[in-house]
Amino acid sequence: MDANTFAGLHLTYPDVSMAVWAPSMAAVHGDRAAVVDGDRSCSYLELDERSAQFAGGLVAAGVQAGDVVLLHLGNGIEFFVAYYGSLRAGATVTLVNPLQPEPGLRRQIEETSAVVAVTQPPQLGTLRAAAAGTTVGTVVLVGGSPGDTGVGVIGFERFLEGRQTVFAPVQVRGDDVAHVAFTGGTTGISKGVRVLHRNVVANVTQMCGWRAGQAVVSTDGGLVDLRPIPDLDVYGVTPGVGCTIVVSPLFHAHALINASFLLLCGVTQVMAGRFDPARMLELIERHRASYVTGSPAMWHTLATHPDAARRDTTSVRVVASGAAPIDRVTLEALSVAFPQARVTEGYGLTEATCVVTAAPLGVGTAYRLGSVGLPVFDTEVQIRAQDDPATELAAGERGALWVRGPQVTGGYLGHPEITAQQFVDGWLDTGDIAYRDSDGYLYICDRAKDMLIYKGYNVYPRELEEILATHPAVSTAAVIGRGAGAVGEEPVAFVVAVPGVAVDAAELMAFVAQQVLPYKKIREVVVIDALPTSAAGKVLKTDLRAILQEAVAH
Repeated sequence: MDANTFAGLHLTYPDVSMAVWAPSMAAVHGDRAAVVDGDRSCSYLELDERSAQFAGGLVAAGVQAGDVVLLHLGNGIEFFVAYYGSLRAGATVTLVNPLQPEPGLRRQIEETSAVVAVTQPPQLGTLRAAAAGTTVGTVVLVGGSPGDTGVGVIGFERFLEGRQTVFAPVQVRGDDVAHVAFTGGTTGISKGVRVLHRNVVANVTQMCGWRAGQAVVSTDGGLVDLRPIPDLDVYGVTPGVGCTIVVSPLFHAHALINASFLLLCGVTQVMAGRFDPARMLELIERHRASYVTGSPAMWHTLATHPDAARRDTTSVRVVASGAAPIDRVTLEALSVAFPQARVTEGYGLTEATCVVTAAPLGVGTAYRLGSVGLPVFDTEVQIRAQDDPATELAAGERGALWVRGPQVTGGYLGHPEITAQQFVDGWLDTGDIAYRDSDGYLYICDRAKDMLIYKGYNVYPRELEEILATHPAVSTAAVIGRGAGAVGEEPVAFVVAVPGVAVDAAELMAFVAQQVLPYKKIREVVVIDALPTSAAGKVLKTDLRAILQEAVAH
């Protein structure tokens, strides 16, 4: 089987909404464990019943189709119950980092007009302050003691108490909004993306085909089920078998869409809590995990941890990386840490629901180091000239990446001008710089906003970061631009040293200079303890720029 087998296939997408997901999964997988959270476990049938009760609670609270429920939660069983329950009630879900400070949280509440919020005791105070005087009328509290509740606050179990365990999903259309998913805000003010039900169904369907070889089909009862795709042999997920260790935050699209795909395939979700490499490796061994997914920063720490050499990781078939580009050194370390796994990198963005491209997992296909794979089923990509979007570039030429497919979302909430700029005739301007090779494999060079211009030349930080990561003294690295007057911006590297190893800044700059053209040379090296990252694992270059600005000010 070659890559053309994947590229030539087209899928049929069921005409359903995400409101049918929980009952569909229960019909297929029954008493199998859906979620394991510490010493607690929730079967697919229990997830169906409890999400039905949550939907009933929302309806009793006056929530109508299209109203917004804000999930202000960390990972856990209740997250899944509230998420699928909200969709069953016809509500739109908006997801938020539970550590979001009050001003940003209030802005998200005001922009979405959320009417119900689900939270936990540590962040209840922040939520109540942010929600004061807004549309939020009910707060559902997960965990905590009765003393934590107050006016408008109800405990999670009490919210479900006495509700029917069967709930007919509220009828919503494919063009109705399932998620208002806020972008990470790493380059500016965070914006809410209108992710439609048909976008989520399509992206989950694409992943079931791409990584499990399964088609998602409608049943006579209005639910969905899986059927093998003929002649597609995938070394990946086997339906009804194995588990995944969940460490990425479910409020991020990368983890959430993965969860809906894996749950439909019957892959148990084991909650790992806060990322700890030793604990994650122990969970992989104990539960015989078959599929693990995460971000490059996480993989680097995991693959280089001493326990990686002594834990039995042979059950893992797929190691999937997303949320940001992964460096070559980490990829090679992963192949050693997980000897029976296919290491696959993918590319996606919130504006396209989640996944756009991924390395094919077909038996006989080869992974291409540095590539984020091929466009998933029914997805087109074009590389266009940055100064002329009407001009499509040839293979090997770098330019602006545009995407078209059923997962491309409905644009930004409350930002028609920006939506019109980025969403054009069914195509999405991703804001990324990329190129394709002669076989159609995609390579991400950089964010368009991260690209530097020095003396009229384009400098791509990603290229420099790749080189820095190969130096034996460097653990991780990020490159940003610093104003250099009339010549534009010059590259500055922030590096984290390998434990116990000293970084010689001059030697490191010379190391890079030997491998690049003169205009790409690193002009300064800043050694820091850790790179600042978002919850999704993306390096926060805005924070690095702030460090530079502060240094200049002093």
